Amino acid sequence: MNASRLIVGLSGPELTSEEKSLFREIQPAGYILFSRNLVSAEQIRGLTDSLNSISQHRPFISIDQEGGRVWRTREFSCAPPDAATFSKKATPRQIAQFGALTGQLLQILGINLNFAPVLDLDHFPEQNNGLRGRCWGNHSQTVINNAGIFNRWMRKQTILSCGKHFPTNGLALSDPHHDLPVADASKEDLLKADLLPYTALMPELDAIMACHLHFPKIDPEMPASLSRTILTGLLRDQIGYNGLILTDDLDMGAIVNHYGRGNDIKLALEAGADIALICHNMANLPEVLLELSRSIV
Repeated sequence: MNASRLIVGLSGPELTSEEKSLFREIQPAGYILFSRNLVSAEQIRGLTDSLNSISQHRPFISIDQEGGRVWRTREFSCAPPDAATFSKKATPRQIAQFGALTGQLLQILGINLNFAPVLDLDHFPEQNNGLRGRCWGNHSQTVINNAGIFNRWMRKQTILSCGKHFPTNGLALSDPHHDLPVADASKEDLLKADLLPYTALMPELDAIMACHLHFPKIDPEMPASLSRTILTGLLRDQIGYNGLILTDDLDMGAIVNHYGRGNDIKLALEAGADIALICHNMANLPEVLLELSRSIV
């Protein structure tokens, strides 16, 4: 069994004996930390050191640390304003300080990959689509300018960045955490505005995360995160991105309500994702990996 193309979640603030045994055996590409894993700076550093010690390679140790309500370390570090507030009220210098502070904090904690910046255009700021407050603006140049500053200064602290959610979650009318949204946009529509932050910032992004949003005019069958047309045809071949491609969490309702565990990972990797995220449900991971080893070359 091997999990070299998976980033996985942990159950609590310390590794259980079962997790240590499992992770030593399957050697994931990395781990993602949530609030359930984070108690204090000292505890987090101990946890990240433990994750490094059981790994045969340097793992990705990742987090969603965007600001505002998506600030996983709020239990012991005050959350700064969200991206929307920074974009409206802050100077470029203040955004740079925000990026640098974020990177410095993560570096101290032993975290090396931040799933930020959000590059979605905020088309529907009042819509309950999971993005409220998280976007840098609703115009592509505003997002390029402000997300670019944040990203640049965070990366100066040796933290890897991940632009999200490709090609966009900004057109979603519902929250993919619960079910699969559908967007009536063509590839040509996206190239006019929503994809401009990716094409502009692509050289400065260590990874790009694919969204769980269905674009029937681009791929009639699959959501973006499982679509070879979008991940390989659009992102790799047409736009020319050569960094890491990751899926958003495959435990979200958008995927688990429509695709079985194992099949979802297989579809994502075959579509062109380098790494799939499984953030919450680890219960049958060994069996899933065994099945995948038989079906993916």
